[in-house]
Amino acid sequence: MSKRLRHHVNPLSQQYLAFTPKNLTPPGEVLEVELGCAEGEFLFRRASQKPGHHVVGIEIRRDLVAKINTMALDLPPGQRVEAIFANLNIHIPTLFAPASVDRFFINFPDPWFKKQHHKRRVVTPELLAELCEALRPGGELFFQSDIFDLALDALSVIEEFGEGLVHNVRGPWSFFPHNPYGVPTRREVHVSEKGGDIWRILYTRL
Repeated sequence: MSKRLRHHVNPLSQQYLAFTPKNLTPPGEVLEVELGCAEGEFLFRRASQKPGHHVVGIEIRRDLVAKINTMALDLPPGQRVEAIFANLNIHIPTLFAPASVDRFFINFPDPWFKKQHHKRRVVTPELLAELCEALRPGGELFFQSDIFDLALDALSVIEEFGEGLVHNVRGPWSFFPHNPYGVPTRREVHVSEKGGDIWRILYTRL
């Protein structure tokens, strides 16, 4: 019987706090990072769209990391995908030097609906500070979700704690009207086909 894949992982569990991630290999010309890359479908689509970019996925499920890196071995020349087993809550400063990342993607993160679980949501003031430190000037932070409450929560954190660090491309407290990269995730395609709404946020590093 195959091992059951866990779709939701508590990032604050002790087993996900007491480890050190492997070193990130030296980046290519442009370094793009998806936070919580799951099966990596977005990574491979983005690498195909942008040959020469180093497209990295951070994922807390070790089996998925191994699968992505195995698949990446078969990529054509110029396409570079790498997955890293790491915990977003503690490892961002370990993985990325200051002003080294061109773009961070947060695509449809776990909503953690229950109020007592909101502390597990991805976008926190602490993570935002670390992402801003890692982003180069002019670098981008992109977030999208089909859960309005989650998107509004992320927007609130970035607007309140990102003042002087990042600029909302659409203006303060505004969502972005579309995906500016032209590379949809599996969830994005599913929601769009069902006629659902997607809330997106795009910031640039000052």
